[in-house]
Amino acid sequence: MKIRKSIHKDYLKNISKIVCVLWLVISVISCKNHNEEYHKVTDKIEAESKNYHGTSISSDKFLEELNLIEITEGEHTFLIPERKSQIQSYACTECHTDDLDKIKGKDVKKGHWNISLNHANENTMNCLTCHNGDDMDNLKSLTGNKIDFDYSYNLCNQCHTKQFEDWKGGAHGKKIASWAPPRASMTCVNCHNPHSPSYEKRWPVGYNSQKRQERK
Repeated sequence: MKIRKSIHKDYLKNISKIVCVLWLVISVISCKNHNEEYHKVTDKIEAESKNYHGTSISSDKFLEELNLIEITEGEHTFLIPERKSQIQSYACTECHTDDLDKIKGKDVKKGHWNISLNHANENTMNCLTCHNGDDMDNLKSLTGNKIDFDYSYNLCNQCHTKQFEDWKGGAHGKKIASWAPPRASMTCVNCHNPHSPSYEKRWPVGYNSQKRQERK
């Protein structure tokens, strides 16, 4: 019985030695023996990512001729179109030579007669909700703070907070050029008419079977 136990112990020792040797062999094989081999895949990824700073694809060439402004909102920095050069009659003070309350009794239809405000009900909003009667070259917040026309999204975000958060993160609004950096996004007024922001309902484009036949 003692002899059997002794043989069993020797057997286990030999097995342990074999396992240790195999482990050492595997460790040596798996160890890095030149620059392109690593213990684990994650080690390789980490090592080869040290000098990686994002994609090499860029939208720069598509943005060269556009007049863009860089803004930072929270953690997001991106480009938006400059607005004032796109306004047909800016600066407003070229025509508004006096305070609005002093000239509003004159021919009202002569100024902006073609604009119909369809943004909120009359008890909530009128022209002076957004436009500064004492400084027509700038917009104003609900609390009376000046807002530059180039940054008019700060006027919209007072009420449209959810859309603003989505826009900052890139989930709302149209991109300019492509998704490759640098990011450039349209602002609220580039897609929505600020005086009538809702999109009108319309029928889907119909399938033109005649054109289909002509192309064959």
